[in-house]
Amino acid sequence: MGLSPVFTDPLWRIPVRLNPVEVALLRTEPLRRLHFVAHGGASTISTLQSYSRLEHTLGVLALVAHFRPEDELLRVAALVHDIGHLPLSHTFEGLSGLDHHAIGLQLLRADPIRPVLEEHGISARAVVAALGAQPPSPLTNRSNLLNLDHLDSYVRSGRAAGRLDADPAALLGRLRLKDAAVSADRETAASLVGLVCAEARLHTSWDNVGPVSVVRRLARRLLDSTDLAPAGLARLTDPQLWSALDACEATRVESAMIRYEPHRLKVTAGSAPGVPGDASGWDFSLRKIYSSEPLVDGQRIEVSAPELAAELDALRSLSTTFRVRWD
Repeated sequence: MGLSPVFTDPLWRIPVRLNPVEVALLRTEPLRRLHFVAHGGASTISTLQSYSRLEHTLGVLALVAHFRPEDELLRVAALVHDIGHLPLSHTFEGLSGLDHHAIGLQLLRADPIRPVLEEHGISARAVVAALGAQPPSPLTNRSNLLNLDHLDSYVRSGRAAGRLDADPAALLGRLRLKDAAVSADRETAASLVGLVCAEARLHTSWDNVGPVSVVRRLARRLLDSTDLAPAGLARLTDPQLWSALDACEATRVESAMIRYEPHRLKVTAGSAPGVPGDASGWDFSLRKIYSSEPLVDGQRIEVSAPELAAELDALRSLSTTFRVRWD
């Protein structure tokens, strides 16, 4: 993302010729910052989910350019849909009331994003509307149907984890958009459901729960021990966050432990009483488990492929509460 007006997304292998407004947006600080925020959040500590939030953003732009190449507003919305993300992405969501959706909408209405949009004849209000729930959008529909944002997340994560069997470019050729949702044939839908389920299991595994629970505690301690405000925390990059944690006496030791000795973390599903005298144990709850369903041949999965619907329904049995401690 330097001087060339064309890029090819390495996952989907879609060549995208950038519009002037897209080039201008990619040179703003809110977009550049995403290059230094891990899409996988704190699980980047314990997995190879090391790709950035900007890589995902460009992947979503590529998908929009593939399905709706002439929809300039939707392409712009794809580029800016994640600019409100906190450091380590979803790791700190809800901490001190922080909400990346609300932050993103604020950034859209302020410098430097709004002047860039206006210079190219695009209303910030129109972009905000394109990111809303109504009318349903193939980028961000909120109906639990698979949208382009989540499609890129599941497939990109699957590749990073080595569990992606299908060639993404070939998979893309078997997908369609219907009523703002991703539709596939039964075989392809089964592959997508497999990726959705694998991602849910990753989120509820030691690899995610352990690091996320520790880093959230460290961020809370950082806010309580320094003059850093929640709004300031929200705009840090990942490297800046680690620097702040290393510089704070209250977080320095455990910050090093989670990065270099994560194997010492013990995670148990379900909340359990702490061991007397063990101050290192704590309860942790996941905010949500993502589960998006593709359409199968244009129909809801419950009707057209009930066996796949049952796989997604089984995710409800995954534990979302945990007891975490240092060994």
